[in-house]
Amino acid sequence: MEFFFEVLIGGLLAGVMYSLVAIGFVLIYKASGVFNFAQGAMVLFAALTFVSLLERGVPFFWAFLATLASMIVLALLIERLVLRPLVNRPPIILF
Repeated sequence: MEFFFEVLIGGLLAGVMYSLVAIGFVLIYKASGVFNFAQGAMVLFAALTFVSLLERGVPFFWAFLATLASMIVLALLIERLVLRPLVNRPPIILF
């Protein structure tokens, strides 16, 4: 019975993560009209950053905060260095 609850909780947590990523896809698409293919890579980067911090012995709370801070910095860098220069450019520049 213990195994059942472990699998149930693991499945629910995975479902929550998938739903949060899906909501992110929808919000970005509805706001900009562009499907953001990089979002999956950013979720993977956040997960790998978090796990690598935990493996190095960083406590859960501090690993979470460090991952959150690194993802905020990464998102701001991508927005400022990649996306902002593409505003009001002809569509052909994207290819």
